[in-house]
Amino acid sequence: MHWLYLGVAILFETIGTTALKASDGMTRAGPAVVVVLSYVLSFWLLALVLRVIPVGVAYAIWAGLGICLIAGIGYVIFGQRLDAPAIVGLGLIITGIVVINLFSNTVGH
Repeated sequence: MHWLYLGVAILFETIGTTALKASDGMTRAGPAVVVVLSYVLSFWLLALVLRVIPVGVAYAIWAGLGICLIAGIGYVIFGQRLDAPAIVGLGLIITGIVVINLFSNTVGH
């Protein structure tokens, strides 16, 4: 169940960060409310995950996947370009997450 919580926490973090961009510096009320609610839900779920998964591993997965998802959303929705070094860096983040999940003994499977 903790992996589901982590996945949903990442989803809410991604929604919150996307809304943060759409809030225009927190000057648009609708997106600003989405930011606050999304981050509250994301951190609450992350806190539940930390009961089972070590903080460093959980945060690495939460932040890493969030970074990659936001980069993709920035590209698709906001037209923000990614150059080759950015794509390589994002690939390394994903590779790191896969390595942690497949080979680390600190992650409860």
